[in-house]
Amino acid sequence: MNKTVDIQELGLKDYKETWEYQESLFKGIVDTKIKNRREKADLETPNYFLFVEHPHVYTLGKSGDMSNLLVDEKQLAEKGASFYKVNRGGDITYHGPGQIVGYPILDLDNFFTDIHKYLRLLEEMIILTLAEYGLKAERSQGETGVWLDVGTPFARKICAMGVRASRWVTMHGFALNVNADLGYFDNMIPCGIRGKAVTSLNVELGVKEVPMDEVKAKLLKHFAHLFEAELQPQEEKV
Repeated sequence: MNKTVDIQELGLKDYKETWEYQESLFKGIVDTKIKNRREKADLETPNYFLFVEHPHVYTLGKSGDMSNLLVDEKQLAEKGASFYKVNRGGDITYHGPGQIVGYPILDLDNFFTDIHKYLRLLEEMIILTLAEYGLKAERSQGETGVWLDVGTPFARKICAMGVRASRWVTMHGFALNVNADLGYFDNMIPCGIRGKAVTSLNVELGVKEVPMDEVKAKLLKHFAHLFEAELQPQEEKV
């Protein structure tokens, strides 16, 4: 049982290119698990946690509704944005600069085999991180992601989530708005939920910019505690 997680900082990277990289890591873990079962081997499976920012892009989950994207292909091009249908859960979401996107690619056999628990712990990681900035973030029953002012007319989403899992291996993950340009959310119905606003950490704090590395460090601290994981930061590799 390997609880070491390889932390990788990808910087600003194209969505499709990152998706293909995720798929390669995901496939490597799954292939190792198949080999272990077929050959009765005991090869250790790795775990990864990717941090990335994407150029402006809209993605639609496998159960999503295309009508939740409110612009056509020409308008997307004018806004410098791209669009992809993807194999995660959830509906439509937006990624762009100023947003921390996290893709944990974990073999849950190394931690616990419970997808519900996995999602709740990812949410808890976000909730605990935002609490360090004095914000009370919560889950909203029947709605994905992490929210502020749940149950009020001012409810607003600050973090979207959507995952895929196969053979207890995860991919995709979360998108936390830190210094995001919220205007891009006007081009869609976020996660297919009408009448709910979207917000960003810098807006909530009333500042121009929140240091992204600071937020990432807090996220990883809570991730390590919640998952009882040992982190291997990218800069420490040899």
